[in-house]
Formats: sequence, C-alpha cells, structure tokens
Amino acid sequence: MTKSVTRCTWPGEDPLYVAYHDEEWGVPELDDRALYEKLVLDGFQAGLAWITILRKREAFRKAFDGFNPEKIARYDEKKIAKLMENAGIVRSRPKIMAAIRGARIYLDMMEKEPAGFSGYIWSFAEPAKKLRKQLRTKSDIPTQTAMSERLAKDLKQRGFNFCGPVIVYAFAQAVGLVNDHVVTCFRHAECEKLR
Repeated sequence: MTKSVTRCTWPGEDPLYVAYHDEEWGVPELDDRALYEKLVLDGFQAGLAWITILRKREAFRKAFDGFNPEKIARYDEKKIAKLMENAGIVRSRPKIMAAIRGARIYLDMMEKEPAGFSGYIWSFAEPAKKLRKQLRTKSDIPTQTAMSERLAKDLKQRGFNFCGPVIVYAFAQAVGLVNDHVVTCFRHAECEKLR
C-alpha cells in the first residue's frame, strides 16, 4: 500500500508540476549560473503561468546555450532572430533582450562581487531564525514582500529587466530564499532543514 503525502495544493495533478514542487521548489540554490537561469526564466514568465515556462524549460535551455552567460552576452541580431523564430520558447523580443542584458550584468557582477552572483542574491535572504507567519493555506502565501521589493529595486538599478517585486518573490520562493511550502506539506520541514 502506497503512503499518500500531503503537499501544497498549487501543483494540482500535473506530473511535471508535482515533480517540480517535490524536487526543486524551495530548495536553496547556491550555484551562480543556476540562479541566473532561474531569474531569466522568471522574467520570461511575466504575464504567463509558471507551468507554461516549466513545459518549455528544456527548449529554453537548448535555445539559450544551457544559460551560459558568457555565450548569451555575445548574442547578436542573427541569434536574436533565430530565437524569435523558435516556437519552443516564449518569443518576446523585450524578454530576449533582457536575458542578454542580464548576462552582461551577471558577468560584470561575477567580476566585482566578492561572493559572486549567489552571494549577492543570498545577501537579501532573511535570517532563518526570523519568525515568519506560519503558512497554512495558499491564501497565506504573499505575492511580494519587503525583501523582494529591496532585491527587485537593486536588480533594476543594476540594469536587469523583468524583475519586479512579484517576479522576484516567485524567484525567491523557487530558489529557497524563503520557504513558502505550507506547514502541512511534506516539503516544508525538509526545505526548512536545508535553509
């Protein structure tokens, strides 16, 4: 007999969404390049559902050279035109341009930030000991916080686009800067230990 688990309700029954919830969402990400990839994908999500981006993630990875910032920073008009023809990704010129600009900013930050991009992102995380409201239902989960407002403002000042406080909060949830699994979800305690 299989033991049933209790999880957050937002992934529904979609196997891809359930796997994402169970294996990735809320797990602290420390890899510089992986954080850049997630920030870019969250930017592409603007105005769309995350499941849309999740279904296209492998096509994005292929189209954007594995989210290698060194390669993306050198994209020219020919490459941009090729991306605009790629039905496997979200074909938005402003979002593509934001990814390219973001790659250039990322590379600059990797040179100038002592702890790299990861250290920069994680410097905005609230201490794990700070008391947070216990999330019991989906309606308890905020869409933005003071932390996401500060990080979004700083990213924008550095030149990043498609990174408002709501997008940045979704990014923070995904990469474990916050643990927004509801307390009854089996991943809540696991992700809390990882933080």
